[in-house]
Amino acid sequence: MPPDITPAAPADLPAILALLAASKLPRARIENHVASTLVARQDSGVGGTAALELYGDAALLRSVAVATDLRGRGLGAALTFAALDLARRRGVRTVYLLTETAAQFFPKFGFRAITRAEVEPGVLASPEFTTVCPKTAVVMVKQM
Repeated sequence: MPPDITPAAPADLPAILALLAASKLPRARIENHVASTLVARQDSGVGGTAALELYGDAALLRSVAVATDLRGRGLGAALTFAALDLARRRGVRTVYLLTETAAQFFPKFGFRAITRAEVEPGVLASPEFTTVCPKTAVVMVKQM
């Protein structure tokens, strides 16, 4: 049975934080973006998550994480597609992301690598770019 991907609720935050910690992904300020976070509900728990930080008509896709025991089943792809659909519905025209480990995962969704100099100023000023992710992280973009 496919997972039920729904908007996150504040009560989901502990499970989201646990998923991010287990995946070694930044947890900084995710609580500020619960309204634009999705969760995949599996067996009455949270099995995956994906979040958007919204900056006008641009967004930062972050926190795409899947529970270890659910990996390899397409859940990360389903969450990414759902997050991109959410971005479209919110009027986003450009989606950025930073990754240290998944640069080969995102091109199938239309993302391509770019330099930090090509990132819109509002997104570039986000904590993910300024303090959380290392300068060695790959920056990617998708035009919607």
